[in-house]
Amino acid sequence: MATLLYIIIGIIVLIAIFALMAPKSYDVSRTIEISKPKAEVFNTIKYLKKQQEWSPWDKKDPNMEKKFTGTDGEVGAINYWNGNKDVGEGEQEIIKIIKGERVETELRFIKPFRSTSNSYLDLSESGNGKTKVTWGFKGENKFPMSVIMLFMSMDKAVGKDFEEGLRNLKSILEKGQDLGRLK
Repeated sequence: MATLLYIIIGIIVLIAIFALMAPKSYDVSRTIEISKPKAEVFNTIKYLKKQQEWSPWDKKDPNMEKKFTGTDGEVGAINYWNGNKDVGEGEQEIIKIIKGERVETELRFIKPFRSTSNSYLDLSESGNGKTKVTWGFKGENKFPMSVIMLFMSMDKAVGKDFEEGLRNLKSILEKGQDLGRLK
């Protein structure tokens, strides 16, 4: 019986040590240059409905349930989704727009686990009618997720998806595809 007690205490101490060592936050971002003017790029990234054309998660489950509320492209617009195990369930709300510069959203994940993160798309001119786009994602690692993050990298988990999404966005814009119908 005493051995079992020592094992339980040891496990609790180990978890406490892991929790102290675990990363408390994450911040992942990727950047790409697009050969289009900043105003044109902004007019695409500010709309949640247009994201379905370049988002890697929409490609992972083209049949996911989606609902849009509010006025797309404005603060308060919400995109709700419910899909397969690769995309889960949640919603994205536009929380801040700096016209021509930045769109900030709050991501509220419901499944496979509850969490909230902030996402942003930043634009800057890079000369010759080109635009640098940075897509970022940041948030807090709460227990027990913080302990899990000792063994998993958020950068590796979503970094490749950001790269794919930015490549898709670049391809669509540089080919001159019209996403206007999705307003």
